[in-house]
Amino acid sequence: MNNDRLPPAWTPICPLDDIVPNTGVCALVNGEQVAVFHVSEGGANNSVFAIDNFDPGSQAAVLSRGLIGSLGERLVVASPIYKHHFDLRTGECLETPAYSVSAFAARVENGQVWVAV
Repeated sequence: MNNDRLPPAWTPICPLDDIVPNTGVCALVNGEQVAVFHVSEGGANNSVFAIDNFDPGSQAAVLSRGLIGSLGERLVVASPIYKHHFDLRTGECLETPAYSVSAFAARVENGQVWVAV
């Protein structure tokens, strides 16, 4: 059987209330640092996103500390070091596409944040 085709395993991260709205936290999931963001958009208070925490531009694990905002229709986090913008839905680095990171499925279920890596 080819393991590349197995669905991702969902991992509980923390209660949603433990992440201040419009900020991120770092979680260790299967040995990987994952930046998990709680975004409050237009009154919706339960949107969560997950991307790699490692910023290829600065070579540092800092994306969870970045500032959340938007560029046009894109919801992004700005890396705290070189200010590259990463799309929270896709992981794409808008300034330097070669620096794009992985994005992971994230959800809230019964007040708990879950991430699939």
